[in-house]
Amino acid sequence: MDRTAQLIARPAEYAVAYDPAGPPGPPQLGAPAPGTPHLAALRRRAASVLAGNWTGTSTVPSPGLYPHQWSWDSAFIAIGLRHVSPRRAQTELETLLAAQWGDGRIPHIVFNPSVPLDAYFPSPDFWRSSTAGRAAGAPRTVQTSGIVQPPVHALAAWLVHCADPGLSRARGFLTRVYPRLAAWHRYLLHRRDLGGGGLVSVVHPWEQGMDNAPSWDAPLSRVAPAPARSFRRADLDHGAPEDRPTDLDYGRYVRLATEYRDGGYRDGGVRDSTYGEGAVRDGGHGEGRVRHGGHRDGRPQDEREQDEREQGGRDEDGRPQDGRQPGGGCEDASGAGGRGGAGGAEFAVEDPAFNALLIASEHALARIAHELGATGTARHARAERLTAALVERLWDPAEGMFFCRDLRGGDPDPGRRPLTGALVPERGVSGLVPLLLPGLPREVAAALVGTLRGPHFGLGTTTRLAPSYDLLGEAFDAHRYWRGPAWFNTSWLLERGLRLHGDQAGADALRGAVLDIADTSDFAEYVDPYTGEACGATGFSWTAALTLDLLHDDTTSGTGVMAGPGIPAGTGITALKGGDRG
Repeated sequence: MDRTAQLIARPAEYAVAYDPAGPPGPPQLGAPAPGTPHLAALRRRAASVLAGNWTGTSTVPSPGLYPHQWSWDSAFIAIGLRHVSPRRAQTELETLLAAQWGDGRIPHIVFNPSVPLDAYFPSPDFWRSSTAGRAAGAPRTVQTSGIVQPPVHALAAWLVHCADPGLSRARGFLTRVYPRLAAWHRYLLHRRDLGGGGLVSVVHPWEQGMDNAPSWDAPLSRVAPAPARSFRRADLDHGAPEDRPTDLDYGRYVRLATEYRDGGYRDGGVRDSTYGEGAVRDGGHGEGRVRHGGHRDGRPQDEREQDEREQGGRDEDGRPQDGRQPGGGCEDASGAGGRGGAGGAEFAVEDPAFNALLIASEHALARIAHELGATGTARHARAERLTAALVERLWDPAEGMFFCRDLRGGDPDPGRRPLTGALVPERGVSGLVPLLLPGLPREVAAALVGTLRGPHFGLGTTTRLAPSYDLLGEAFDAHRYWRGPAWFNTSWLLERGLRLHGDQAGADALRGAVLDIADTSDFAEYVDPYTGEACGATGFSWTAALTLDLLHDDTTSGTGVMAGPGIPAGTGITALKGGDRG
């Protein structure tokens, strides 16, 4: 059967994540060797990396290069950590969510106060979250950044729950994290739909996670860089300059972040700038308590009613529908003022990977809602609408992949909604990540697999792991961060996508390559896509964590952890950093 024919044998609707979990219960590190003594040793080494990078409440990506907690890192880390310690995996996510802002955003960095300020830039004194972010509800007792990262968190929370449902229920894990995850998604859907076409926009390259990808070159060209003397790059203390973003790019990153901060972290182009969407509120004590606003929140009427029915007279956060307004003590974010501008004023990009991960997490939130006694159908329906918007706005059938849309580029009428902007003609791995979505049209999924295996990415022929950028592109650099090297988190996502859409042989080959290269590179941050040579930091946490997750496939049989209407729970479903980072 050829690759295209395999894609026709689609799995059941809403199959999003693949989790070959064994019998429920806490896993044991000393369990029987997974397959071979070599793989057992690899598992021990991966677990040792996570143990060494554990701070007691969270896991740092790399002790030297990234000494704080990063948002999407923690989500990927939790996915692997659940196989070693479900309790630690739950704590990983809980620590991150405790730093959530009042408007619902999850900051991309949560700073460790015991780490010296000069150990990482931008440091807490640059972001000034507790003061500059006050109008947006930044917590007062913990310092964070003011931008976000891709929303992998709900998917991670669901997989962590499935690793040990008994422990999760006993601790009330999902009951506690669900309102925060729902508020996080609402922030993105209501405040970051800057183009008006239904998709979420990033307002800084660091938000998308692929910091210096060539897709950002054109949008960034409009940004005047900050003077080099105004900041010091701590990342160059830990890595070769030729592997890192250039000083010019870094100056532009700093300029965008400075203006967003000076504007009070206000997001531009939103429909409603008040906290009336069940936001997470700090309450003046830094605990980020969830309070429900009770009034109309911009969702479709049928969707709001469905959410209320699912919760038995409660909103989708589980709060009574009693008409209460949010508590006081938090200013309207639209009045943030300051010298800076609203987020997205100069840089606003709809990115395919960011939106695909949001869609996958919407499906995961539906499963969490079902576990908590609701149906989850409204969230599945929302995920379907977002998938349709993703295809409509970012898919290029001629090129066989998705592209970023620069909302500030090439639009003759900036006041029109939805904004047209312009697709950015750069082939990046971000444009392949939507393969992990179950609702893609068959022809789109088939074309993505063809592009992944074709000359631009060469998977299975010239490369064993997918490069982060077009092998034939003018900007390709095999060692410079997101301009060519292969990353383990994107390969993990593509492995899930191949398996989900029926390409078991391709998924098996990619899985084997991830395990082999993670081993030989000493769990590198990223690698040369041709040779597998380690780049960036070694002993990198998400590389070790995702190695553990793929190793877990060896010892147990498949059990589906994502289902939707018409799919019984438990149905077997086969398949589903580096540099500056802000």
